[in-house]
Amino acid sequence: MIKSLHSKYGAWLGLISRLIVGGVLLAAGLLKFQQLDKSQMAVRAYELLPIGFANVVGIILPYAEIAMGVLLIIGAALRIIGGLSALLMIAFTIGIAQAWARGLSIDCGCFGGGGQVEPGTANYLPEILRDCGLALLSIYLFLFPQSKFGLDKTTTSGERDNG
Repeated sequence: MIKSLHSKYGAWLGLISRLIVGGVLLAAGLLKFQQLDKSQMAVRAYELLPIGFANVVGIILPYAEIAMGVLLIIGAALRIIGGLSALLMIAFTIGIAQAWARGLSIDCGCFGGGGQVEPGTANYLPEILRDCGLALLSIYLFLFPQSKFGLDKTTTSGERDNG
């Protein structure tokens, strides 16, 4: 089914996928970039990494999201960025799922903020579903990096189009 959709609408599906994932990553990165201390706090709240490393991740993550978002929106390095964004979304999904399973009550910090919230107020399922959907779109871009209106100009066979 994916192959038949791809053969007919692949370049358009690529455009939609990269604009959705790129837009979400750019927005998330820009919102976190404005308050790096809260980004660090959000990463620490998952209680997965040593504090020092969590702080470094909290600083680097917004820059990585902004860079990946911009590259997806302009349609550059789609296979590489599609793969990286898929890995990032899978990591986010695992992080949120483990917080839920461990009974942590935290704001995911996906779009700024983050940290502890009142017990029983965290709603993890929509966040997990969102990140799974974004991971699927990213995987599509990794497998089929063809797209309309992007800097990467490829044919449906994946070969470089010089025309």
